[in-house]
Amino acid sequence: MWLELLREFFQDMKAQRTRAFLTILAITWGTVAVVLLMSFGEGLGIQMEAGLMNAGNRIMILYGGETGKQYEGMAKGRKIRLLEEDALLLRQAIPGIAMISPQYRTNVSLTRGKFTTTTECEGVNPMFEEMRRMYPASGGRFLDEMDLIQQRRSLVLGGKIAEDIFGKEDPVGQTLTFDGVPFTVVGVLQRKLQTAMNNGPDDERAIIPYSTFRTMYGNEHVNSIVVRPTDPSRQKELKEEIFRVLGRKYKFDPTDDRTLFIWDFIEAEKIGEKIALGVTIFLGSVGLLTLLIAGVGVANVMYVVVKERTHDIGVKMALGARKSYIHAQIVFEALFLSFLGGGIGTLISVAVIGAVRLIPASGPMQFLGRPVLSPAIILLTAGILAAIGLLAGFFPARRAASVDPVESLRYE
Repeated sequence: MWLELLREFFQDMKAQRTRAFLTILAITWGTVAVVLLMSFGEGLGIQMEAGLMNAGNRIMILYGGETGKQYEGMAKGRKIRLLEEDALLLRQAIPGIAMISPQYRTNVSLTRGKFTTTTECEGVNPMFEEMRRMYPASGGRFLDEMDLIQQRRSLVLGGKIAEDIFGKEDPVGQTLTFDGVPFTVVGVLQRKLQTAMNNGPDDERAIIPYSTFRTMYGNEHVNSIVVRPTDPSRQKELKEEIFRVLGRKYKFDPTDDRTLFIWDFIEAEKIGEKIALGVTIFLGSVGLLTLLIAGVGVANVMYVVVKERTHDIGVKMALGARKSYIHAQIVFEALFLSFLGGGIGTLISVAVIGAVRLIPASGPMQFLGRPVLSPAIILLTAGILAAIGLLAGFFPARRAASVDPVESLRYE
């Protein structure tokens, strides 16, 4: 049966060569539009998520505020300034904290020979590497526990600031003066995309142990505390616990949300995922409309085929052909047109995506990301093509199956 259907299909397409070519071309173009737009949308979403995660890998940053409510006889408006010891207190009191680091911050002067520059410096612990995705390039390292314990003058530089100071030389192991004090560069951070900033890009930052920072500058209070929960989906409960623990220490109402400001990267990630999904849906919808227009072309061709084969259909039915056979023949031809054009369009899309992925990820491509042809996109496109083929063939097929054999035999 299928071989017979296929043979008749090619005979019909030979007779309708121009219409068939234009229809397949329209389906091809529609498929290219759907696949490319959705692939670029998914690539953009992945890049947006990576850019956000590079600024904060599912973390929350705590800043001190001021009380907005009276509590146990104390007036509102009291300043809440966090201490280094608060990081240890939170780690011990709240099991839901996976990583935590105090964070000191100031502007520093870096000098090597006659070259001097000013940049942002942070005093942190080794957990900061994973929480902020500050991964060192090959040949270097991030801070370790001995740097903290011995208050070493160990320095990690961002990629751009290291290049500004050392040029093409390898900075690792070399010494420069850090606000007049000699420090040894132990690592240089890998270059990365950031779509969110915490006082400037990490590419232009200097990192030292927080114990060394405290000894050098004598800071009593930290600028902030960085926290990473064990379960990111439970950050709301973790926030409540943080307010409860610090509220008990600093004597403020745990429900007073003005006492602490929390920059929640986890919530920002969820919003970013929704935005990326919206962009993908919008781009996919544009391509889908193009493909639907092509589906109208398939339906038109099938109506013409039915009209021109009315006599032949009548002969077949007069000889005993069932309506289901006539129906299957028309639907099969519509599906074949859809999948033929879809297959060509998919191959073209794969070639285009492969070529685009060869372009270096710099300049605009760094923010656009690389298109991703995922199995979900292929399955969705195949489903759309199948639906278009079935719909484009169903109504002409119903018309063909309803032909009166006696009347159709008179049709010329």
